[in-house]
Amino acid sequence: MSLNSQTLTGSGQDWTRNGSSSSSSSSSRAPMENESMILKPSTPTRKPIPPKPENAITIAVSSQVLFNMEKEQQIYEQQGMEGYIKYQGEHETEPFSPGPAFSFVKALEAVNTQLRELYPDSEELFDVVLMTNNHADVGLRLINTISHHQLVIERFCMTGGNSPVGDLMAYHTNLYLSSDPGKVREALGEGIAAATMFTPEKMTEVSETQLRVAFDGDGVLFSDESERVFKAHGLAKFLEHEKAHENEPMNHGPLKGFLEALGKLQKKFDGKGQRMDCPIRTYLVTARGTGSSGIRVLKTLSSWGLEIDEALFLAGTPKGPMLEKIRPHIFFDDQMIHVTGAAEMGTVACHVPYGKANEI
Repeated sequence: MSLNSQTLTGSGQDWTRNGSSSSSSSSSRAPMENESMILKPSTPTRKPIPPKPENAITIAVSSQVLFNMEKEQQIYEQQGMEGYIKYQGEHETEPFSPGPAFSFVKALEAVNTQLRELYPDSEELFDVVLMTNNHADVGLRLINTISHHQLVIERFCMTGGNSPVGDLMAYHTNLYLSSDPGKVREALGEGIAAATMFTPEKMTEVSETQLRVAFDGDGVLFSDESERVFKAHGLAKFLEHEKAHENEPMNHGPLKGFLEALGKLQKKFDGKGQRMDCPIRTYLVTARGTGSSGIRVLKTLSSWGLEIDEALFLAGTPKGPMLEKIRPHIFFDDQMIHVTGAAEMGTVACHVPYGKANEI
């Protein structure tokens, strides 16, 4: 199977937020199958003012993952910059079709709509920044596309081929999504949560009212310290290591801060008595089992003061089928084998090139 950053060809226990286990995906939040309990976002009567970057949860999204620009990329490769700009100008009124990040961004907007209803003066909201290395002459078509799809995106960074890291840092970025692995690695190197997003050939239908985010554990939420033991010495030594360090929290991984940001917004819904109707749901989908290695995961999250809505310990079984059931808007993993498997089942999956497994 061929794989690139534009297109990707191709049961464990659930844990409630207070740590108790269940076998039927029950949780202190509404079950994912019950959409009727999730509040429907209302249509804003006026264009909302974007929050200040220091107050917002900033999601920076590349134009090539927000929209489908595969045809335009081919024109650039075949005709160069001049032909590319000419084509874009001739088609500036034709909107791009949605890309793999589109449903994720729409779900962020649905959460914002409900937050504004509950906290009219709060700036603790998602703020989407469109990042593109395109020439400025292409900007009009992107703006027209944003308007066509009625997206709430006010911040727009056109880097003209330069590194986006400076802009990402200026916006206090909480998550950067791109199709360019090099830029993702650069962002991670500067301490910015980032991932390379892939486009599955088919995309599973996802909720329009509840944002669902799924994380792998080691190398994503946690450091890859335990994964290094497994790769160097095998499963037996890994389990021995986890048992010996069961009460020692793991170090944080690159996306811990993003989970913290999601948890912060979840608490705002809790504070208004909407614990059962929260439009944000988080999942841990890990290859660990429920023995000492699973216990260490839960103790680490507890030591950080973080909660996860559902934790699925798959004990090495494929993640794709479980993700197909969960239907997340986005899934993060540090190993391409799991990214590929998820995408083959229709999940929009992102690779986090972090740790020993991704050293070049």
